[in-house]
Amino acid sequence: MKHKRIVYMGTPDFAVEPLSRLVDGGYDVVGVVTVPDKEAGRGRNITESAVKRYAKEKGLPILQPERLKDENFLASLRAMNPDIIVVVAFRMLPEAVWSMPPCGTFNLHASLLPLYRGAAPINRAVMNGDTVTGVTTFMLDRQIDTGRIIMQRSVEIAPDDCAGTLHDKLMTAGADLVVETVDMIEQGRVVTRPQEESDDVLRKEAPKIFKETCLIDWNDTVKHINDHIRGLSPYPAAWSPLGSIAGEGNTFKIFRATIVEREHDYTCGTVLSDMKERLWVAAVDGFIAIEELQQSGKKRVSAADYLRGAHIEGKVVKL
Repeated sequence: MKHKRIVYMGTPDFAVEPLSRLVDGGYDVVGVVTVPDKEAGRGRNITESAVKRYAKEKGLPILQPERLKDENFLASLRAMNPDIIVVVAFRMLPEAVWSMPPCGTFNLHASLLPLYRGAAPINRAVMNGDTVTGVTTFMLDRQIDTGRIIMQRSVEIAPDDCAGTLHDKLMTAGADLVVETVDMIEQGRVVTRPQEESDDVLRKEAPKIFKETCLIDWNDTVKHINDHIRGLSPYPAAWSPLGSIAGEGNTFKIFRATIVEREHDYTCGTVLSDMKERLWVAAVDGFIAIEELQQSGKKRVSAADYLRGAHIEGKVVKL
């Protein structure tokens, strides 16, 4: 069977694996669309998206439009003559783009839609303490993340998963699903279904995460706090001032922690330590034992390494 012509749209690492599977599988990827290069870092070096770097390595034609409604971009896209457009972690597309290919445009989303519509589905699922999430392919329409579902696959969230490890699980599952979806479209076997709205959907959305979203509220349960830390690790990372161990104005990113369920009479947010390897913070129903952290302006280290060099004796409650 002759493969249909595919234009692939994506940006970050998450989008590279599905593209790689299509290319390695011999599918007819005729072009790649990704974001323009941008300046990054203190040196203002020009950086390329992960998808662009892969596409260059494979010699694939690349388009990097500033505006998706630009007539020159639309003309270049039409010239690629796509039968299918595949979208993974890109941007909201105008109708002039998603309606172009005769076999349609489908998107891969990192959740079991309609749950976790929005920009941060991986983070939000872990932050909410879910034990299952998944990936969905769906046809694009005029509303974001609301199109008819093609396929879905569930993925377990283990108790020790963070956003980073779950990202990798979903990337693999998503790559499988993209290839299977393309196969179904090529074989004319696609049967879609509408997304079902419910109160649960409204409670579980995935809005963009900002710095204030990441602040730890120590006046919460140890489970909620630990889920918050896991769901934001390694990026953008949960954070807290912890002024008692480094002075006022110093903040810490916390990447990994464990729960210590123990009754206590400490004020929430009190920092306790044995001054050697254990660094605990009091919460409503126990303690959060910090395992990995990063003081602002310094390197990410284990709690034990931090305590060895911190010279904080007398500033915290001793365990």
